[in-house]
Amino acid sequence: MRRSLSLALTATALAVTALPAAASAPTTTPAPTALRWGPCALEAPTPRLECATLQVPLDHRDPNGRQIEVAVSRLASQKPSQRRGILLTNPGGPGGSGLTYPAVLAASGLPQEVLDSYDIIGFDPRGVGRSTPVTCDLTEAQQRRGNFPPYAHTAADVTREAGYARKIAEQCESSRTAWMLPHTTTANTARDMDRLRTALGEPKLSYLGASYGSYLGAVYATLFPRRGDRMVLDSNMGPGGYDVTAMRLFARGMEDRFPDFAAFAAEHPEYGLGSTPRQITAKFYELVERLDAKPVQDVDGTAFRGYTFEQLYVDGSMPALAEFWQAVDTGAELPLLPKLTTDIENLLASRFAVVCGDSRWPGTVREYQRNVAVDRLKYPMLGGSTASINPCAFWPRQRTEPPVRITGRGPSNVLMVQNERDPGTPLAGARKLRQAFGGRATMVTADQGGHGVYPYGRNTCANDAATTFLTTGERPARDLACAAEPGK
Repeated sequence: MRRSLSLALTATALAVTALPAAASAPTTTPAPTALRWGPCALEAPTPRLECATLQVPLDHRDPNGRQIEVAVSRLASQKPSQRRGILLTNPGGPGGSGLTYPAVLAASGLPQEVLDSYDIIGFDPRGVGRSTPVTCDLTEAQQRRGNFPPYAHTAADVTREAGYARKIAEQCESSRTAWMLPHTTTANTARDMDRLRTALGEPKLSYLGASYGSYLGAVYATLFPRRGDRMVLDSNMGPGGYDVTAMRLFARGMEDRFPDFAAFAAEHPEYGLGSTPRQITAKFYELVERLDAKPVQDVDGTAFRGYTFEQLYVDGSMPALAEFWQAVDTGAELPLLPKLTTDIENLLASRFAVVCGDSRWPGTVREYQRNVAVDRLKYPMLGGSTASINPCAFWPRQRTEPPVRITGRGPSNVLMVQNERDPGTPLAGARKLRQAFGGRATMVTADQGGHGVYPYGRNTCANDAATTFLTTGERPARDLACAAEPGK
């Protein structure tokens, strides 16, 4: 159960901007060659999905230097007469593969008019999966620990975790792919996206990105404002991306979302967890205290908090979460820990690379101790974990550029869609990104909980706004609040 806390998030600034050579390609930059499409070498067959490989510069300031690979996929429109262009997609992360995402979107209800209007493009970002991957040589035990620290109850807990965090950072720095670390950033992934656009022969790209993908889209829209067509950002991170602020916001997200589960559990007395939301909340603290004192089947308080947080991402997971709580409470057999898959090491390593490389993190144990003391009081369900120290505190100082600063400069072509009670990318962060975009963006907020709006959510008001924008270019005239739609 412990690793669930990290896997739930594959599911957040200084001054600006693009590297001069990358934002407007100089005449010496070699044009990407046309992609050669063929069958995808995937574990499970994916009908109609084609794959190719794109060569991109490791360092976009040196376009003729060392090259790395980016794995690309395409679900082509079957209506050439209705095809508008390409819709580049990203499912989130960082560290998550996006190669099969076009097929996932098609199977998950992406409207047919959108599938007809675009070739849906997926890709594994640099460092990830079938693209040139990074590693931190993480052991199985380290993989099970995930990328969130244990819940810190005291300053001494933070000090104790610092040794583990430093070791992970040192492993990443000494790994066989350490040469990639300074260049495995969101900004460089955005530059890869523009190389992909050129290789596909498209003057512009449209975009659909969720969670961390919202930040990737915001960075692309900032670095290449005139090369984006219709940009849909779903479940939005703040304008600093996956920085220390975003990490701490997970705790707020859990507090925002938990009342939905408390109401559900209270309405189902068969679970024996309580008959009111207040009793359900009290049961949470009772169970974490019990598990902190005596773990059950390798589930301690941190793992319990993490599993609860993960299951809050989707309404449909609430019955399973209530059953898990019931098993913990009654001493029944708990679900078996899922086996680690071969790509977990790369997922965690590439996430560390991007999260730690994108922005500057506090570098002293004392500052994390202060953050924990604050967030444990403000957001006690998760704050002692998300505010604690992690490998980014000890990351090698190899940064090649400052973080991208999201601004309102550029065309008004961004639609943000956001759930009010999103545990992974809370509304508070989305509002800050909306403010940073200024007149470039319109935001549609849905009165529902969970992580992910389009096309998975049940709110037809929000979903229709995204579909209309992608197919016609029309957005709401101003920011729109979509009311709850019970029973859907």
